Amino acid sequence: MSWLSRVRNALPFAPKRETPDALWVKCPSCQEMIFAKEYEENLYVCPRCEHHGRINADTRLAQLLDPGFDLLAQPEVKEDPLKFRDTAKYTDRLKKARAANPHRDAFSVGSGTIDGRPAVVGVQDFSFMGGSMGMAVGTAFVQGAERALSRRCPYIVVTAAGGARMQEGILSLMQMPKATVMTRRLKEAGLPYIVVLTDPTTGGVTASYAMLGDVQIAEPGALIGFAGQRVIQDTIREQLPEGFQRAEYLLKHGMIDMVVPRKELKGTLATLIDYLSPKKAA
Repeated sequence: MSWLSRVRNALPFAPKRETPDALWVKCPSCQEMIFAKEYEENLYVCPRCEHHGRINADTRLAQLLDPGFDLLAQPEVKEDPLKFRDTAKYTDRLKKARAANPHRDAFSVGSGTIDGRPAVVGVQDFSFMGGSMGMAVGTAFVQGAERALSRRCPYIVVTAAGGARMQEGILSLMQMPKATVMTRRLKEAGLPYIVVLTDPTTGGVTASYAMLGDVQIAEPGALIGFAGQRVIQDTIREQLPEGFQRAEYLLKHGMIDMVVPRKELKGTLATLIDYLSPKKAA
């Protein structure tokens, strides 16, 4: 044994203190390190630069709905109808996504109240295969709309998606008209359909139910569009303006109605429900 080992073993050195990785969060925008508890208490918004972080479906529902809401059971649909395989089987991709997520697919629906006002809220979760729209997402969207119709209350949808789920091919694209029909049924019933666009909302979701709301709200800085910027630039062979496809740019050009910070979102939705909900006869 060397003299260094003997000295080290003889002295009462305290064990190295370990710092949990979850104690700090690095903001993807300003790169600042944020105390995780502070980040959570600020609704997952960076207190330095106001970057709105992505959050999962359960967190979003808890932020928008009053305590005690009901979570609708997610629908059972035929899985892997095309027997799709790229670098991995579609069934294996689903298993992997479900192992890291509490829900069976990317769209969850809660039924309850927002500041005491009846509402049904559907939330798309980008952490589940990029929030991609497949048969399960389309069916869950329809179930949420049907619950709103039965309760005679507004339907609020929070979008976050990379578009249609390629592993389901044309069956994924069929969810676009299916969801559009349900937005028409809500309109015919005189019930508000409000969309909250979050980062990112793109592809077939943008081309269908994400842009059909009676009121279009977006979170600050959210990426919203159909095709990616590189694809557009290569097609038109022009440099796109700064901030293109971001929420503030779309607001300026009349594509959405308002940009609302996350901490003000629940109150804004409650006010809109008061304005838009059908009035009961006295």
